[in-house]
Amino acid sequence: MVEATAPVKGTRPEGAVTEADASEKVREMFTRIAPRYDLLNHLLSLQHDRLWRARATKRLRPILNRPGSLVLDLCCGTGDLAFSLARAGQARIIGADFAHTMLVRAKEKGEALASAMGENAVKSVPFFEADAMRLPFADASFDLVATAFGFRNLANYEAGLREIQRVLKPGGTIAILEFTEPPAGMLGNLYRWYFCEVLPKIGGLISGEPAAYSYLPKSVARFFRPAELASLITAVGFQSVDYRVWTLGTVALHTAVRPL
Repeated sequence: MVEATAPVKGTRPEGAVTEADASEKVREMFTRIAPRYDLLNHLLSLQHDRLWRARATKRLRPILNRPGSLVLDLCCGTGDLAFSLARAGQARIIGADFAHTMLVRAKEKGEALASAMGENAVKSVPFFEADAMRLPFADASFDLVATAFGFRNLANYEAGLREIQRVLKPGGTIAILEFTEPPAGMLGNLYRWYFCEVLPKIGGLISGEPAAYSYLPKSVARFFRPAELASLITAVGFQSVDYRVWTLGTVALHTAVRPL
């Protein structure tokens, strides 16, 4: 079982020493697992990943229903959060990720959904290949920057928050949906057993990339607890910092506002 350790400045996959190393290893890892990424997300979370994105979208609906709102799905992967946000309101949604193969699948998925179900809002979502630490967007561009299960993989969390703050409009909202360690106790211990022992074996077997699925529980164990992440968000300069913990304390949604 993975032991929880103090949070670090950013993610550090095995073998990474510098931030540049960490970033490149994460990019390579997600590039390799892209073909099975959606299948494994749904399978290994027992379909809860769909529920978590839907709940986050519901919380953000007031922004999404605001005509003219511009929203960034950061570290968008294959686009599931972007599509959920696009279905929910009138806002224009943009996706960004630094793994090219993930973006190819996101575009294909959007076209397939539009063709099969007539979801034109989904088809219209543009995707950009971009590093979350150096976004190719102007200052004060977005009304909302949201990310689902991607923030934990940044090589420098504080720098990532400052870059998000840069591209948010004054009064804009940040929303971070991320895994977290559940509290001690029977249910928490059962979850940790599944997350650390069972999930990596299944993920590695199906994807052919065992290192990627052993990285997942390790990265969660050393990531911030919800109150710690809230403190960092506050320290960076956001206001109205809030978080909700779901599903036996395994997932948290943090929201905050860039000051006017």
